[in-house]
Amino acid sequence: MGTILHAIAGYFFLMIVVRVLTRRPGGQMTLSDFVLVFLMGGVIILSTAGNDRSLTNCTCAVITIGLLHRMVSWAKIKVPRLGAIIDGTPIVLMKHGQIEDEIMRGMQVQRADLEAAARLKGIPSLDKADYAILERNGGISIIEKEEEGDS
Repeated sequence: MGTILHAIAGYFFLMIVVRVLTRRPGGQMTLSDFVLVFLMGGVIILSTAGNDRSLTNCTCAVITIGLLHRMVSWAKIKVPRLGAIIDGTPIVLMKHGQIEDEIMRGMQVQRADLEAAARLKGIPSLDKADYAILERNGGISIIEKEEEGDS
């Protein structure tokens, strides 16, 4: 029973810590996916390298974490506000071609990150970008300025 309680506490503790510390934990993974992979890996390592090498304890912990992940995912669908708290909401880093410096500093995003995201979308320069949005999964979306005369 102790293993299950530790798995539950570890899941929520890791979820809170990762949410507070960073917006971009694992590239294109959501916060919950990152926590799931990280915590399951830790549980499996402890069961193979730690003092308690019980297959039952390891299995119980992994199943508990998996069920918690499912419950949190279900709760985020049923209560959208909970999803916004856990995974965050998209944040505008550039609006109408103007970089929001204070927001960029707060999110620990550098201009080079925006430039890289623009190049990935085929936009050669931020001068041609209208909006930059830090997505919930940590990716940066760039919206190109419309050409004059386009409808």
